[in-house]
Amino acid sequence: MATAAKAIRIARTGGPEVLEYVDVEVGEPGPGEARVRHHAIGVNFIDVYFRTGLYPQPLPSGLGQEGAGVVEAVGAGVTHVKPGDRVAYAARPNGAYSEVRTMPADILVRLPDAISFETGAAMMLQGLTVQYLLKQTYQVKPGETILFHAAAGGVGLIACQWARAIGANLIGTVGSNEKAELARAHGAAHVINYNTEDVVQRVIEITGGAKVPVVYDSVGKDTFTRSLDCLQPRGLMVSFGNSSGAVPPFALSELNSRGSLFITRPSLPAYAGTRAQLEAMAADLFEMVASGKVGIEIHQRFPLADAAQAHIALEARKTTGKTILLP
Repeated sequence: MATAAKAIRIARTGGPEVLEYVDVEVGEPGPGEARVRHHAIGVNFIDVYFRTGLYPQPLPSGLGQEGAGVVEAVGAGVTHVKPGDRVAYAARPNGAYSEVRTMPADILVRLPDAISFETGAAMMLQGLTVQYLLKQTYQVKPGETILFHAAAGGVGLIACQWARAIGANLIGTVGSNEKAELARAHGAAHVINYNTEDVVQRVIEITGGAKVPVVYDSVGKDTFTRSLDCLQPRGLMVSFGNSSGAVPPFALSELNSRGSLFITRPSLPAYAGTRAQLEAMAADLFEMVASGKVGIEIHQRFPLADAAQAHIALEARKTTGKTILLP
């Protein structure tokens, strides 16, 4: 029996105006699926990429890859969650911008009672991203100095705290003095305002000329070359986002001329591709949050119907911490 619900849908790519708040019918879960009623929904820059068409998807479509709520029903073969369970998730397929959705059950993890729905929805995509960035893509060690762009954003604020918990010295880049204070308050050892300071020169000064072994860059086009210039020989460039636009093609000789650099373009599905991997990563994240080592900052809340306003604020870089939608 179908359930009536409200949801955001897009029929074409474009600006925030393509987000439509519509009535939908949500069917019963099929084999391997679960029906989840959302209590909170996470907003992430990847949603903008899908809305604009930078990341293509079949249309019409839903949007959103992160949420928390309660399981209402499960399909055949689903045993790791059951009706009544509090759950959270972060992964494709899109469709989180909704009151209720039927979705693959294999991306759901049970949410501990100590973590609220709002925190659950706010932390999964960004928290799991930080987990693989700092613990797997490059294993950050105590005492190391690393560079992390957009340190006052949702991923950045979690990374600042997680790096501090590891004992590493995180250099964070930000675009304003207010964001600099925010990053510093969350554990950044050093902060660079890229609008008033030379990022590469400041990294050289902070590290005594040694530069850093790893750069985490979610900004893309505007910071890519500077990021390479901040790396030590054989350093690792981790490009995990495109908030300023896609990185243009470049010659591999650019890596050679800077000292045999490495580069990777990671994604969450590649790190949480199996149930065991996802469970281990989520357990690590839940422990960090429940222990208080990592706090999840929700600075913007919008009604689900106002998803377009959330996108406008996000793209204008007027947000800090996390933005969520409330059904």
